[in-house]
Amino acid sequence: MNIQETKLKDVLIITPKVFSDDRGYFLESFRKKLFADRGIDLDFVQDNISRSNKNTVRGLHYQAGDFAQGKLCQVVFGRVLDVAVDIRFGSPTFGKYVATELSEDNHEQLWIPPGFAHGFSVLSDIAIFHYKCTNYYDKNSERSILFNDKDLNIDWNIINPLVSPKDMESPHFKDIKKDFIYNH
Repeated sequence: MNIQETKLKDVLIITPKVFSDDRGYFLESFRKKLFADRGIDLDFVQDNISRSNKNTVRGLHYQAGDFAQGKLCQVVFGRVLDVAVDIRFGSPTFGKYVATELSEDNHEQLWIPPGFAHGFSVLSDIAIFHYKCTNYYDKNSERSILFNDKDLNIDWNIINPLVSPKDMESPHFKDIKKDFIYNH
């Protein structure tokens, strides 16, 4: 496993070891001890899978309070642009984002700890997106930010995005609550 830092402190790109031959490939997407040995000691409690069509944008989502979630994201089919936005008030990178392509071909994962909003856009005809969460989904703790907020200026790398009505009603970045305070 290779771990690469990003421009946002604590958001990491993880590339598992892949064993390929003419039959296909095998990889371990998660092994608790291996992650813990590298300083990522996490307890995952929920796995989610979404299937999305080309040009879909999901996000930007996060949970606050006692239900804040870290997410280990990967694509098992297709390609997406995965995005994490720093929403930790007082952070030197507050309001900045990192975007990386996750695909069935590169096998990369993105670790997004609590304190970051998350979203992705689908670059292939279909994408199956899998993510492990460090906390349970809780509707009352659910938060979102408008995906095309001008202050964030995220390039989703698609034209004519397909977005849920719920996500289209998300607040602007400047209007989010101070759910996360940077304390490093």
